[in-house]
Amino acid sequence: MNAPLSRTLNFETPGRFSDWPLALKSILGFWIFYALTVVARALLGADAWTMLINKLVVIAIGILLTGLVYVVIASFTAGASIRKKVVVAGLASVAAAWGMAGAFLLIEDFMKEPKEVIRYQSREGFVIIEKGRTLTVERRAQEPLVVTFPNLGELDANKRLRFAADTAVVWLFFFMAWSAFYLATVAQAEALNARRRAVEAESEARAAQVRALRYQINPHFLFNTLNSLSSLVMSGRPDEAESMILKLSTFFRSGLSLDPSADVTLEEEIALQRLYLDIEKVRFPRRLKVEIDIPKDLENARVPALILQPLVENAIKYGVSGSRETVTLEIRAAEAGPGRFTIEVVNSAGTAAKKRRGEKPDGTGVGLGNVCQRLEARFGPAAKCEFGPTADGGYRVLMTLPLDRADG
Repeated sequence: MNAPLSRTLNFETPGRFSDWPLALKSILGFWIFYALTVVARALLGADAWTMLINKLVVIAIGILLTGLVYVVIASFTAGASIRKKVVVAGLASVAAAWGMAGAFLLIEDFMKEPKEVIRYQSREGFVIIEKGRTLTVERRAQEPLVVTFPNLGELDANKRLRFAADTAVVWLFFFMAWSAFYLATVAQAEALNARRRAVEAESEARAAQVRALRYQINPHFLFNTLNSLSSLVMSGRPDEAESMILKLSTFFRSGLSLDPSADVTLEEEIALQRLYLDIEKVRFPRRLKVEIDIPKDLENARVPALILQPLVENAIKYGVSGSRETVTLEIRAAEAGPGRFTIEVVNSAGTAAKKRRGEKPDGTGVGLGNVCQRLEARFGPAAKCEFGPTADGGYRVLMTLPLDRADG
């Protein structure tokens, strides 16, 4: 038997920093990628270790600043629109880029000077040797010219500002790239969560509707059965009344133990209807004839529990009860193309003969309405419910359902 559709929903409002694991993973991912490029570049030089140590300091500062960008975004954009998030992320990225530039100015004097020596020949024939901040120009028949570049702290304020601006522009694109990635990931997660909540809410609503419709059917069947039992007792047929009570208890034990929104196999549904029809045969031993034709390969098809009950009740009440002749009640199932099958309930006579073709007999509205509404609630547009009088004066209901077979 299929599990009930109903589920307990527990939607909680996410906290301001509830997505910190995602932010942390993305920050580390970005900076690890940057570190790998640094390692690749360092391995090309002669003093890779010094370069790596210097870059590790930069990476540590970058991770801290990117974390602060996340804190700003999470603090000021909780529940805000994507436009506001982009603006806040942009401003935070600008601030982080300037923070990185300022950090360069502060730590530049503490950086280890690389021991790597770079030599190249100029067009004028001089040999230029670069080592750290020292540049040596070897000239023919002349003393080498040695030039030492000043530290950033030795530059005037205007030059330091220009250096900081150039550095900030370079890092701005890095921080903005991370912000864009983070916001896109958050937006995707929110969209998926919203879709999941919508699906679960729709499922819950459909399950509630199915339960409500099912609860309308139970009293209907109970009243009819008790009326039948009362008629047997009053007409002096105690043996038949006792048999009916036993069958009625079996039917209720089997039928009411089902979950209102559960699915059963077609075989189980037909077994329940056989119990009900056995009860009715006690009332109409000569007027009710039952023919059931269910192909073997459709016995495990899933159907809503007791979906046939109102249709069989209507066939008895408005077909058998309203006729003095023998009425044949047929229940048939057949495949109807890929992934679909039909269930047909037909009675051969009844008050439908008095109605124009396409109308239903008086009093069948509640039962048929319940069936059609349950199918719509359970399957949506994938199911159809058609009904109307037949040419021979009977009545026919045809249901088309998606074919979903139970395991095993």
